[in-house]
Amino acid sequence: MVKLSVIVPFYNVQQYAPDTLRSLRANAREDFEFILVDDCSSDGTPEILARAERELQGAVHVRHERNGGLATARNTGIDKARGEYVTFLDGDDWLAPGYYPQLVDAIESLGCDFVRTDHVQCTGRARVVHRVPVGRRNVVTNPRDAILPADRSTSVDYAYAWAGVYHRRLVDKGLVHFTDGLRTAEDRPWIWKLHREAESFAAVNLLGVFYRRGVASSLTQIGDVRQLDFIRAFDQVIEETAQDADAKELLPKAVRTYCAIISHHLGSIERFEPAVAKKLKSMSAAALRRMPQDVLDEALDSMDLQRATKLRRLRRRPAPAGAAA
Repeated sequence: MVKLSVIVPFYNVQQYAPDTLRSLRANAREDFEFILVDDCSSDGTPEILARAERELQGAVHVRHERNGGLATARNTGIDKARGEYVTFLDGDDWLAPGYYPQLVDAIESLGCDFVRTDHVQCTGRARVVHRVPVGRRNVVTNPRDAILPADRSTSVDYAYAWAGVYHRRLVDKGLVHFTDGLRTAEDRPWIWKLHREAESFAAVNLLGVFYRRGVASSLTQIGDVRQLDFIRAFDQVIEETAQDADAKELLPKAVRTYCAIISHHLGSIERFEPAVAKKLKSMSAAALRRMPQDVLDEALDSMDLQRATKLRRLRRRPAPAGAAA
């Protein structure tokens, strides 16, 4: 039986894929499988993955005939996965040797639905450790209890799918799949659903994922229309959270986070193409008007004056005829 399925989407990462694959070899085990999903790359990535299928123990190579984005590629991997546990890695990141055996040991010893881990962010030669914003380590708790408070960074703000491992029962319940077609912020509805609907989780002091930032081909570095999918992602968070039995307690956190992300994008609007920047403003204004207005008012009252003023002004922006989110 396969113990762990590792899902690794690749898209035009020929410069980084060899490092990623070397780190997978340093984590291979007879009962591990590595599902390498080529999301219709147009560079040398397919040839690198074809070679890896022959040389990497447990490798399963899958190729998309059309580019679908990270969420869709991860879903392809999830549907192929046979493991008792599932985890993720991006095709331009890498791992410390022996990390995955330690990760499996952690979730098996705790016996919970999922485990979250710290990671190392790598920008050029700089290295910064990022910790799961959960105070108690190696203690199994209710994931819902880690959503709040609204005014502090919590576990739902640490949305990296690859920073953890997930039991097969969550896959069977539909809690590990991503919203198909989302090009950015795909982890946000996913992490919220996981924390609302899973029954148990823990954060552990395990450091082994190296997350590469500043990659030129990364969507976070590209100011095109795909970046605006964050609005669709957070609309989903708001809609699903509003249907929760604890909506009154949870919505302020969801709305406040949505506002913070809108403010972040507006603060770096110069990196967007002009037409996209204009669309960002109109779609963000419409998003603010769609939020529960009483909850939004409370969220804005709790934010710093500069951000709150900018968002209030944006909310009052007239909607253009025929505008749609």
